[in-house]
Amino acid sequence: MTRVIKGQTLSFAEYGKAVHESTGAIAIGDDGVILWAGPQALLPQGFAQAEVDDYGDKLVMPGFIDAHIHFPQYRMLAAPGKDLLDWLTRFTFPEESRYADSGYARAAAQVFLSRLFQHGTTSALAFCSVHKICADALFSAADAHGMALVTGKTMMDRNAIPAVEDTPETGARETVELYEKWHGKGRLRYAVTPRFAPTSSDAQLKVSGELLSSLPGALMQTHLSESPREIAFVKELFPWSKDYTDVYDHFGLLSGRSLFAHGIHLSGRERARLSESGSTVVHCPTSNTFLGSGLMSMPRLREKSRPVHLGVATDVGGGTSYSMLATLGEAYKVQMLAGYKPSAHELFAMATRGNAERLKIAHETGALEHGKFADIVVLDPKATPVLASRQELSTSLEDVLFSLMILGDDRAVEATYVRGRKVHERRESHLQCRHPGESLDPALGQHVR
Repeated sequence: MTRVIKGQTLSFAEYGKAVHESTGAIAIGDDGVILWAGPQALLPQGFAQAEVDDYGDKLVMPGFIDAHIHFPQYRMLAAPGKDLLDWLTRFTFPEESRYADSGYARAAAQVFLSRLFQHGTTSALAFCSVHKICADALFSAADAHGMALVTGKTMMDRNAIPAVEDTPETGARETVELYEKWHGKGRLRYAVTPRFAPTSSDAQLKVSGELLSSLPGALMQTHLSESPREIAFVKELFPWSKDYTDVYDHFGLLSGRSLFAHGIHLSGRERARLSESGSTVVHCPTSNTFLGSGLMSMPRLREKSRPVHLGVATDVGGGTSYSMLATLGEAYKVQMLAGYKPSAHELFAMATRGNAERLKIAHETGALEHGKFADIVVLDPKATPVLASRQELSTSLEDVLFSLMILGDDRAVEATYVRGRKVHERRESHLQCRHPGESLDPALGQHVR
């Protein structure tokens, strides 16, 4: 029942060190766990009869991990807004209200995961809507694929529309019910999810901190310091606070299990407190540029005296692509504008092992190592004519990775495996699937073996 995947293997060890084999192989057991990884020439004889997927000189890597994405916004890419708050009011809240319908949520979950797989993403930290059945639908769909997924129902009790608001009491009760049902089931984990300070009262933020403290192993996800108008609004709502970060700190939401999307406009005091608490800031470059929120500086957050943990994410649907390749390319451009030139190796390491560490799942995914699950993406550096021409000039692995993140998208994803099972392969013809409210849409190459 073993399977061997051959190709040009690339993974990242601790501290981002690349582990690269130009002719590598990965042996996978029938439970989806990697049994062996290394050069093809050293493949043990015990795997000689295994089924082989040979990808030649294509890159075989750990699947991408998206550290911040919104499931109920999967249709909303390219929805225009004057800024973040206008975008939420005009598009996001009405769209998320549809997830009160369980049938709609279940159908959407299938399309959403298919799109992740099409783009080579095998794990994610995802927001759901405020509705409990929305989280149930995503957990159930992810469990069926054996995914490592972290999610939770959104909590917000003000400054939205009634259809997407809860109360501190219902938010707490449903969070506990979902945690008890799904956390630790298969590869699933729960995240306490107050949307952000402007949509939660003091009472709800207090409850969120209590939940984070009382639910073992749960993460916490929210938003922080995304746009100037949002920051000013937070100051109006919480006049007693030192700053935006202090609001979350006051309610016990800073911790080594806390992830804050954006973190663009943080003061030195805020960065120091995030560093001290072990919290993570998740860089979401395509949404930051699309909504005009600002340019997040990685070097500023990595100051040696107060380094803050960093992740990277698409932030669909404020983000403009499901592709982590496109996201890394945009991160490179944003950092160049901020005065820093990251390497492709650095950014790919962030999107795989780095994000696995931030989501507390590095013991099971994020690298091609013995004992981890075979969550894998196969990338074709010559997938398009433009990429193929570009590779004629590549003289190093860095060149190849750099061209993929600047020029690549879902067309560069040859195949995706979750727990050793192929869930997507690129092909010219696709089945068709329909989701309520949508026109016919490709099933995005979903294929199971």
